[in-house]
Amino acid sequence: MIRRACWLLALLLILMAGCGTSALGPDPDHPVTITMWHNYGGQMKDTMDALIAEFNSTVGRERGIVISVTSIQASRDQNEKLAMIARGDPGAPAMPDIATAYPAMAMTLWEAGLLAPLDDYFSQEELSGYVEPFVAEGRLPDGKLYVFPVSKSTEALFLNRTLFDRFSKAAGVTAESLSTFEGIASAAQEYYEWTDALTPDVAGDGKSFFTADSWFNVALVGAAQLGEPFAGETGLHTESEAFRRVWEFSVLPALTGAFAVTDGYSSDLSRTGEIVCSLGSTAGILFYGDTVTYPDNTKEQVEYDVLPYPVFSGGRNIALQRGAGMIVARSTPEKEYAAALFLKWFTSPSQNMRFVASTGYLPVTLEAFETAMAQEIPSVDNPSVKKLLETAVLMHEGYDFIVAPQAENAAALADAYEKGIRQAMRSGRQRVLLGEDPEAVCADLLGGFLR
Repeated sequence: MIRRACWLLALLLILMAGCGTSALGPDPDHPVTITMWHNYGGQMKDTMDALIAEFNSTVGRERGIVISVTSIQASRDQNEKLAMIARGDPGAPAMPDIATAYPAMAMTLWEAGLLAPLDDYFSQEELSGYVEPFVAEGRLPDGKLYVFPVSKSTEALFLNRTLFDRFSKAAGVTAESLSTFEGIASAAQEYYEWTDALTPDVAGDGKSFFTADSWFNVALVGAAQLGEPFAGETGLHTESEAFRRVWEFSVLPALTGAFAVTDGYSSDLSRTGEIVCSLGSTAGILFYGDTVTYPDNTKEQVEYDVLPYPVFSGGRNIALQRGAGMIVARSTPEKEYAAALFLKWFTSPSQNMRFVASTGYLPVTLEAFETAMAQEIPSVDNPSVKKLLETAVLMHEGYDFIVAPQAENAAALADAYEKGIRQAMRSGRQRVLLGEDPEAVCADLLGGFLR
C-alpha cells in the first residue's frame, strides 16, 4: 500500500506540472541552483549573460531559482564532455541541469536515460504557441520532447550589394535573378567572364561569384524542393534526376571558376572580396562584417543584403531548419521544474526577441514571428541583422522547412559527401584548366561519384 501511495503521489505531481502549475516549484527561502552549459560565444554570450542575470534577479529570486553557467565551450568540445557523461567514463564531469544540444547528441544522452521529458512540464496549450516544426525536431523515438527550441536558424543568401551593384550596372544582371539556383549559376558565369575581361592582358583571371558553406545542405534541400529524398536510413539517394540537377548546379560552375571552393566559411571569402554572394546559416550574419579587405590591404565599406533561400526552377519553397535546442537532465522534480520554468521565460516573445535580435538567430514562438518580429525590427541597430529578420519573416510565411537527417550515420554521410564533392570540384577544375570541356568533365565526375 505504501509503495502504491508513493506512486500515485508521483503521478499526481507530474500531472500538476504538465498543467502548468507551480506545485513542483522550489521554495524561495531555499533556492535551488540550476547549472547550465552553453555554446554561445561573442555577442551571443553577452546577450545570454544579460538575460540570465535578469532572470536570476526577477523571476528566479521570486521563485527560488538560480541559473549558474558553469561551462561555455564550442559545440564539439561540449559534445565530447556530454558523450563522456553518457558513456559513464571515469573522470567525466557531472551532468549539467541544462545544456545546449543538437538532437543527435540528445539521442545519445536519452539512450543512457539521462534526459527529462519536457512534455511533463509544458501543457499542450503552451506547446501550441511554438513553431510546430521546431518542437517536432526535439522529439526523440519515444515521441516525447527532449530538445526544447530556444533559438533556431535557417539558411539564406548573403549578397554583397556594393560589389553586386557594380556588376549589375555593367552586365544587367538583377538581384531578382538570384532567387533560383539556375539564376545564381548563370550570374556566376557572367561575373567570371566580366571580371576576366577587366584585365584583357591577363587571361583566365576571372573571379568567383558564389560558394556555399555546406554543399551537402544544398543537395538535401535542393532534392526536397524537387520532390525527391536525398539522405535516408540506407544512405544517400544519388540516382535521381533531382540529384543530377543539384550536381550540375554545384559542380559545373566550380569547374569554370565561377564558384569558389573552400574548406573554410564563406564569410572568410566575402570579407576579402573573393566572392559576391554565398549560402550560409542565418546565425553567421555577424561574421560578415561591413568591410572588405582586399589583397593589397585596402579596405572598403560595403553593404549586405540577405535574400531568401533560392529554389530550383519548378521546385517548392523549401529551406533547412537548423540550430541546437536545450536539454534538461533527469534529476529531481524540483530541479526539472525549475529548468523548465527558465526555458518558458527565456523563450517568451519579449526575452527571445532580445536574444535573436542581436545574434542572427530566429525566435521560436508563433507570436514572435507574427507580431514581435515586426515590432522589434525597426529598433535593431545592425542593418544586416535587420535585413536578416525581415527575410526570416518572409521565409516563415512562404517556405516549408525540413530538418537534417537524424540517423546514427547521418553526420558521417554528410562529411563524406562534403569531402567527395569538394575533391571533385578541385580535380575537375584542374582538368578544365588543362583544356577539357567543363560539361564533359562534370558528367564524368558524376559518373565516378556514383560508382
